Amino acid sequence: MYLNKALLYGNLTRDPELRALPSGQQVASFGLATNRSYKDRNGQKQEATEFHNVVAFGRPAEIIAQYMKKGRPIYIEGRIQTRSWDDKDSGKKNYRTEIVVENFQFGDGGGAGGSRGAGEAAPAAASAPAHEPQDIQYPDEEINPEDIPF
Repeated sequence: MYLNKALLYGNLTRDPELRALPSGQQVASFGLATNRSYKDRNGQKQEATEFHNVVAFGRPAEIIAQYMKKGRPIYIEGRIQTRSWDDKDSGKKNYRTEIVVENFQFGDGGGAGGSRGAGEAAPAAASAPAHEPQDIQYPDEEINPEDIPF
């Protein structure tokens, strides 16, 4: 059996960009930063940041683009995928490794409380800066219960 699974909890590095594929399906792309702390050889505490490219398709893409903004935390479950394409100008082959969202959940202060993958919580050990309650901006329009994906 093979397994391709990525679990990430971090902050968006940019606002999600929502586009439509030629088929009409929505796709959102955004960056996610994750941190880890460790001790170096001298016993000094160090912190390293990793940056991830993330893409979501369909209804999850629409929800993430609507409620998430740069700096907000989100929990992502997905799979790792590498795409390649040829640059027509230089003839060079380009590669991009991404996390394709399968499930997600907004983090603390991460939006209107919607989620995908009900019953799944962000890892308790993950830490992200909490936003003050006055920073949360809720949408003006009513939310239709049929639009909630769980």
